[in-house]
Amino acid sequence: MSREGYTGFTRGEARTATAGSLRFANFGPFGKIARLPWSIILLIVAVGLTGAAMLFSVGWDPVAQAPSPDEANLWRDQLTRLGIGFVLMIFLALMPLGLWARFAWPAYVGVIVLLVLVELFGVMGGGAARWLKLGPIVIQPSEPAKLAVTMALASWYQRMMPTGGQAPPLWVHGGALLILLIPAGLVFHQPNLSTALALAAAGVMIIFFAGIAMRYVVGAIGLGIMAVPAIYTFVLKPYQRERVDTLIAGITGQATNGLGESYQIEQAKIAIGAGGFSGRGYLQGIQSQQEYVPEQHTDFILTIIAEEFGFIGAVGLLTVFAFLFVWSFRVAGRNKSWFGRLATIGATSTIAFFAIFNSGMVLGLLPVLGMPLPLISYGGTAMITVMACFGLILSAHLHQDEKLSSRGLF
Repeated sequence: MSREGYTGFTRGEARTATAGSLRFANFGPFGKIARLPWSIILLIVAVGLTGAAMLFSVGWDPVAQAPSPDEANLWRDQLTRLGIGFVLMIFLALMPLGLWARFAWPAYVGVIVLLVLVELFGVMGGGAARWLKLGPIVIQPSEPAKLAVTMALASWYQRMMPTGGQAPPLWVHGGALLILLIPAGLVFHQPNLSTALALAAAGVMIIFFAGIAMRYVVGAIGLGIMAVPAIYTFVLKPYQRERVDTLIAGITGQATNGLGESYQIEQAKIAIGAGGFSGRGYLQGIQSQQEYVPEQHTDFILTIIAEEFGFIGAVGLLTVFAFLFVWSFRVAGRNKSWFGRLATIGATSTIAFFAIFNSGMVLGLLPVLGMPLPLISYGGTAMITVMACFGLILSAHLHQDEKLSSRGLF
C-alpha cells in the first residue's frame, strides 16, 4: 500500500490539513490554551501543592499519628483555593492586554473604595482593621490592591509615554507617584506595613523601569536614608519600633528577651538549624510538630520546609522562585507595549518582594512584619492575588506582540 493510500490523504490534501490545524492552533481559546507555557504553569502549581503538603504537616499530630482536629482542614482549604486560583489564572491569561488595560482604572477605583470602607467598617484582627465583611465573605482589600495599583500605573504610563523613545517628563512620574501613594497610605493606616511596603516596592520598580533619570533615583535614596530616624520616631507604631529594635539587637549580638519579640526569630533559627543539610524527613519535624514556632502556617512556614527537608529543600524552593522571577522579567522585556512591559514588572516585583522579605524575616535578617510566602503560606485572599498576578504575567507572555493604543485607557 502506498503512503498516500495508508494516510488517506494525498500530499496536497495533507499540506492543506496541516495548514488548517496550524490555523486552528493560532486562533480561538483552544489555540491560546495550547500556546500557554505549560511547563511554567506546572511549576507554579507544584509550588502551590508544596504549600498544601506543608500545611498538612502543620496539622499532623505525631502522638496520635493522625491530623490534629484543630488544624486538619488547613491543607484542604489551601487545595481548594489553589484550584480556584488555577482556574482564575488560566482565565486571566487568555485575556488580551487591551482588556487588562481597560479594566485597570475601574479596578483601581474599586480598590480605593474598599480601602476607605475598611477604614470605616473594617473587621479587627491582630490589632488592625484589615478585613471587610461582605455578607458571608470576608476579604482583605489590601491584597487585590497590589494588582490594581500595578495595572493603574502601567495604564498611566501607556497613556503618557511620549512617542519616539524619549524619556517621559518628570511630572508624569509625579502623577504615577500620586497614584501609588493614595492606596499605600490607606493600607499603611490600617495598619498594614508589610503590604504598604509591597505596594511601594512594586510601584517604585515600575517608575524606575519607565525611564526616570538616575539623578532623581539617587536623590530619592538619599532623602529616604535621611528620613529613617524621623520615620522610626514619628511614623512607626511602638510595636513596629520594637520589632526593628529586636532585629538590630539580633544582628549586633546584643542580649534579647527570649519571650518577647525575638521569640519567633529564635525558634525559627532553631528549626532551620535542626533540619541540617537534608532535613529530618516529612512529618518528622520537632519544632513544627510541637508548635514551638508561632504562626508557622502563615509567616514562618519556611521553617517547616527547612526542618523537614533541610538546606536542600529550602534552597531548592527559593531557586524555583528565582527561576519564575527571571522568566517573568524576560516576558516583560519581550513585550511590545508599555502596559504589558510595566504591568509584568509590577506583578513580578510584588510576588518577589514577599518571597524575598519572608525569607529574610525568617532568617532574622529583616524585621518581622507579617509577610506570607507566596503560594506556600495559608491564606485565601493572598493565594488568589498571587495567582491573578501570574495570570497577568502569562497574558503578557501570550500577547507579547499586541500593540496597545493610548486611547480609551481613561
